Amino acid sequence: MGRPTLAVWKFASCDGCQLSLLDCEDELLELAGQIEIVHFLEASAAAGDGPYDVSLVEGSITTDADRARIRHVRRVSRKLITIGACATAGGVQALRNFADVEEFASVVYARPEYVATLATSTPIAAHVPVDFELQGCPIDRRQLVEVLAAHLAGRRPDVPDHSVCFECKIRGNVCVMVAHGTPCLGPITHAGCGAICPSYGRGCYGCFGPSPTWGGDRPNTRGLLPWLDMTEGEARRVLSTFNVAAFREAGEREPREEAGDDASP
Repeated sequence: MGRPTLAVWKFASCDGCQLSLLDCEDELLELAGQIEIVHFLEASAAAGDGPYDVSLVEGSITTDADRARIRHVRRVSRKLITIGACATAGGVQALRNFADVEEFASVVYARPEYVATLATSTPIAAHVPVDFELQGCPIDRRQLVEVLAAHLAGRRPDVPDHSVCFECKIRGNVCVMVAHGTPCLGPITHAGCGAICPSYGRGCYGCFGPSPTWGGDRPNTRGLLPWLDMTEGEARRVLSTFNVAAFREAGEREPREEAGDDASP
């Protein structure tokens, strides 16, 4: 019996999460001894045929061709794992979901009639069943190694689902929001970065997307205002970055009270 096979796929994205895999260095060598990487165009022109035991998918769905290709990837993959904000939440490019994509194209491209794109950027799970989602922009390489090792061992990945605030406590950080009044999305952002920004005195930007505290009886944007010390427009602006579609899912259901909300993209 041979080693399990791994394929890595790219859709609409910056390639940053694939680079996180290459950045595993020593861990990648150890993984390569346990799995056979047969399709990874970021690292090699060799592209082995499927089916594959595990597929890692980076990027969001933004074209009709993407929709057809992800269905093929799903058919030839025993396990499909999405990695990064684009694949799990639509990414920065999901700003188009709240605007006129044809207007964007007319501003950016000299010949927009040659651009074939959908009006939305959607996560992979909106199109095919996904076995596991790893959040982050980009993902954390330690979490990626844990996810791959867990799937090889047939166990559930040990990826914490608490907020960035827990990571601040672990690192002994002084709370930038309480001590300095710095707006910080740590209370509602998924852990995984190691609280990098608060460790350097900056507020969390929400790169890892919503934490479970954003789900269920989730606080809406307006409910966060006393914590964040922001106006509703300012809060909407900071939530409209790496995981705009995921954070806006709750907020968009709330009626807007401010006239001329300046956070609209």
